[in-house]
Amino acid sequence: MEQLRQRPDRPPGNELRLPAALAAQPANSRGRLHQLDDDGPRGPRDIFQRDRDRIIHSIAFRRLRHKTQVFVAPDGDHFRVRLTHSLEVAQIGRTIARALGLNEDLTEALCLAHDLGHPPFGHGGEAALDHALADAGGFDHNAHTLRIVTRLETPYVGTDGLNLSWDALEGLAKHNGPVEAPSWALAEANSDWDLELSTWPSLEAQVAAIADDIAYDNHDVDDGLRSGIIDLDELIQVPLVKRHWDSIMARYPGADRDRLQRILVRDMIGTMVADVLAETVRRVGDSGVASIDDVRCADRQLAGFSDSMAEEERGLKSFLYDRLYGASELDSVRHEAERVIANLAAAYRADPALLPPGWAGDGETGRLRGIGDFIAGMTDRFALNRHEALVGPVNLPADRF
Repeated sequence: MEQLRQRPDRPPGNELRLPAALAAQPANSRGRLHQLDDDGPRGPRDIFQRDRDRIIHSIAFRRLRHKTQVFVAPDGDHFRVRLTHSLEVAQIGRTIARALGLNEDLTEALCLAHDLGHPPFGHGGEAALDHALADAGGFDHNAHTLRIVTRLETPYVGTDGLNLSWDALEGLAKHNGPVEAPSWALAEANSDWDLELSTWPSLEAQVAAIADDIAYDNHDVDDGLRSGIIDLDELIQVPLVKRHWDSIMARYPGADRDRLQRILVRDMIGTMVADVLAETVRRVGDSGVASIDDVRCADRQLAGFSDSMAEEERGLKSFLYDRLYGASELDSVRHEAERVIANLAAAYRADPALLPPGWAGDGETGRLRGIGDFIAGMTDRFALNRHEALVGPVNLPADRF
């Protein structure tokens, strides 16, 4: 308990920094697939900074402001959406990368881009789109992120995609670890440029992945409490939450519970970050890796939670799946959102002329994947509007939370 009182977010000392040889270096990047003759002046930015900026300035990134995180995006101004979630992941990722001496810019780029491929309505929308496109290879949001940055964004003359560095593409392709059976979209991107899918990614990519876990665990708790779906008295029975709540109550006896809830989320983030820092340093030291190539060839993920924290985090996730993601209050909304995606896919399949020019690909499979590309790019509200126009009314009750 004393350890929790010592501000879990206190910046670590240099003893947690990793050897410099393990950090991605812009000068050692494998570069870009396309060398554009008219790339123009770019000022002092290095290749990873330019990757980050290309992502931020992309249309797909802007659309995240109207895409579901947990609550359907029109549900209110105070809940997180994919855009705010991505920014929060980037904040945590940069903090970890800075403390470990990794490349902050590459880490930030990966954090900001990791959810570009999400369709409207979150994981429910993804499941519906995957089912609707089953005969064309299905749909996976991680693979679709690669499709967006290598094909669907078109800001340059002479090539499609954002023309990101190999290092960024590798991190996006396998930030969750080696990929043994890539989906069609990921295999397509990999056929253009070998991303070495069977190996681990850079430590920057591993940090981006664990930052995503930390962000959505804690911020979904915050949104769940704010909505009233999660009951605080039930939440604090979760072991990870209870030990933090007990510490907070001892520090602030009699304080307003709403304010204490916010302290709870901050303290848990701080504890998780501190655990990742210490565990990553321990794993790197035990593994004996001395270069980025060694990191890729390691026999395990090197950036992550300790065994004890991983067990506690699984307990928190289990609670969230039971009491938030699977809550009856969200069931009707989720089912209606899935119906919207299914109906839109059926409408475009029945009449491809309803698609805007340029979205219907070649052949039957190409046409279906073009439909998937178009629907996946929709925001929640655009999907609702298209459904109203092409299919009929949507039954999403107003003012749910």
